[in-house]
Amino acid sequence: MLPFLRPELAALKAYQPHPPIPEPYDQLDTNESPIDLPDTLKASLAKHYQQQIQANRYPDGGHGALKAAIANYVAEAEASVTAANISVGNGSDELIRSILIATAINNGSILVASPTFSMYGILAQTLGIAVIDVGRQNNFQLDLDAAQTALQENSIRVVFMVHPNSPTANPLTTAEIDWLRQLPEDILVVIDEAYFEFSQQTLVQESLNRSNWVVLRTFSKAFRLAAHRVGYAIAQPPLINALEKVRLPYNLPSFSQAAALSALEHRGQLLGTLENTATERETMASWLASQPTLQTWPSASNFIYCRLSDKALTTLGMSQAEGLHHVFTQLRQRGTLIRHTGGGLRISLGTIEENQRTQKHLEAVLTNL
Repeated sequence: MLPFLRPELAALKAYQPHPPIPEPYDQLDTNESPIDLPDTLKASLAKHYQQQIQANRYPDGGHGALKAAIANYVAEAEASVTAANISVGNGSDELIRSILIATAINNGSILVASPTFSMYGILAQTLGIAVIDVGRQNNFQLDLDAAQTALQENSIRVVFMVHPNSPTANPLTTAEIDWLRQLPEDILVVIDEAYFEFSQQTLVQESLNRSNWVVLRTFSKAFRLAAHRVGYAIAQPPLINALEKVRLPYNLPSFSQAAALSALEHRGQLLGTLENTATERETMASWLASQPTLQTWPSASNFIYCRLSDKALTTLGMSQAEGLHHVFTQLRQRGTLIRHTGGGLRISLGTIEENQRTQKHLEAVLTNL
């Protein structure tokens, strides 16, 4: 290891996204929308770039127009939201990093409950912040007793919760939300609503009523803008101001801002496919539940989580990890990419044709176990 690097970096691994995958693979491993932007919207964005974006000029560093448009969108359900409640990031990852910089560097640790979104822990570790992982129960709900004990034994500065959780797709329960509400004001509560448009469950109003709550959302999923990396935070102005202090200047390119503005302007068209996603989710969930070798859980998102059943593992003489790795690799060989994570398989919903191929390929793999 290079002598000028921090020694703790030796124990870390860089995040490894999958390499670009050519056709005919069905990419159902990253919870993206399976539907690209409409050609008309792409053409409009191309025209906007040609006529209105000066490539030699820095982007709008204050994101004024985009913040106002986001506030208008959020205010459709939460009337008290204004641009002062919004901070924009280069994806939610940048916002998570800004939160960590503002709260926990040389100032304590963070609390997560695995399996969950891995970037909370990864980003914290790169910044030298301790990660306290309290795990989850068999139904993937937060282990509240373990979480409370962790608070008493550690200097927790931030609690990260996904609503609904990734990779397990379960929303926060009333008991979990009540536990978050009773946390002291010196602990920041982060509610990641990356999949809000699919679940329609939100705690935005809670974040606006509490000085130590923030909601994160993204344009990468339902709005189909994963390539543009646009995320945003919703919180009371003092917390938003703190995030603005630590984010990088000119952090969001002009074209990404234009794409997000266009997506919001055409949100009726882009979000109009969500009903189809819900239908496909029910169809896929029902099919998966009918497979005796699988154990599945209810989903409030655009993906479904499953594991091999105990009975199947006993029959096969395999461990869960061995069985899942086999299924994962066999599906990949057949052209279906899913995510092996958190001790299970996360299957993102694709188009009708992709979902049908997933069933066909998975049935073949399970039959040959």
